[in-house]
Amino acid sequence: MHDKPDNKFAKGSTVHVRDNENINQALRRFKKKVEAAGTLEDIRKKEFYEKPTTERKRKKGAAKARWRKKLREQQLPPKLF
Repeated sequence: MHDKPDNKFAKGSTVHVRDNENINQALRRFKKKVEAAGTLEDIRKKEFYEKPTTERKRKKGAAKARWRKKLREQQLPPKLF
């Protein structure tokens, strides 16, 4: 693939509308590709600057939440009598 603007290969998530295909079906395929690639998540993450300390704090809080969830799932159910 070349980086020329006239080549037929486009960068990123692309969808070619097939013959006799509804535009909504092509749009649905495009949305699935974008979701699978994680493009929107990256854009939302980079929308605002996050200080390194804030990022560490957020990630540490998420790790704690995952750990608490794991412990909660391993816990025996309460006796119902």
